[in-house]
Formats: sequence, C-alpha cells, structure tokens
Amino acid sequence: MEKGSVQIYYGAGRGKTNAALGNALRAAGENKSVIIIQFLKGKTDDQIAYMKQLEPEIKVFRFEKSEENYDELPEERQAEENMKNGLNFAKKVLVTGECNVLILDEVLGLIDAGVISSEELEAVLKAKMDETEVIMTGRVLEESIRSYADEIYKITAEK
Repeated sequence: MEKGSVQIYYGAGRGKTNAALGNALRAAGENKSVIIIQFLKGKTDDQIAYMKQLEPEIKVFRFEKSEENYDELPEERQAEENMKNGLNFAKKVLVTGECNVLILDEVLGLIDAGVISSEELEAVLKAKMDETEVIMTGRVLEESIRSYADEIYKITAEK
C-alpha cells in the first residue's frame, strides 16, 4: 500500500492552486480518486464549471453561499458563509478514506481570516488515513501546521 503525504503550497505568489490542480490531474491520470474542496473563492466561477467536467475522477466542492470571494464580502456577510461545513466534510472524507487525494484549496486562508483556528485544521489532519495524500494551499502558513507536512513549497513572485 502506498503511503500518503501532506503537501503545502503557500506564499504571496500566484500558482498555488495551479500546482495543487496539477497534482489532481496527475493523480486522476493514475486512476486515483481526487476530491477538491475550495475555500474563500465564492460560489460561482468559470474555473469550477470547467473542473466539474472532470468528474467523476476529480470532484470539486465549495460550501460558500455567496457569489463573491470571501474577502470581497462585508464583515456581517462573512459570518454567514458555510466554510466550517467544508472543513467538516474534509474531515469526513479523511476518516472514511473516500479518496486517494484530498486538496484543501485556500484552507490556510481560513486560519489567516480568523474563520477557524489552527487547532481545528490540525484536528482534520489528524483524521488522515495513512495512504491518503493531502494538499493544502494558502498565503500564510501557521507554524503549528508545519509539523504535519511532508513537503512545503513557498511560492513567491520574483518579478
């Protein structure tokens, strides 16, 4: 049985989601099942419509209620979002071993935005089955999350 890993793509540069999606395509090409849960990105987006065409090998989920990105919402509407439901779904996926690769796109941003604590994300990571590969993205990497990672990639813009 193949041992899974935890990869993190973080930093202020662009390309974190693209790197994660590249891993999703690689895994699907190897006949592995992939679940992508996107956070902080709003409910509608042309990108998600395109990715839905990749089902059933790659399944994409967003739990937000609003159309806009999280950081574009007024504070009172940010509280209405369902992002904790997405985190609970991620934990269920990891506990049941529902997929080979789980991508938590912008999950690190939930900590940075104060939506969840690093302890809540740690609880999700502790539920990981040994053979599941988890990929997380976000701008800021909390120090406490580093210990869960097998590989960490800092993405920065050079120019």
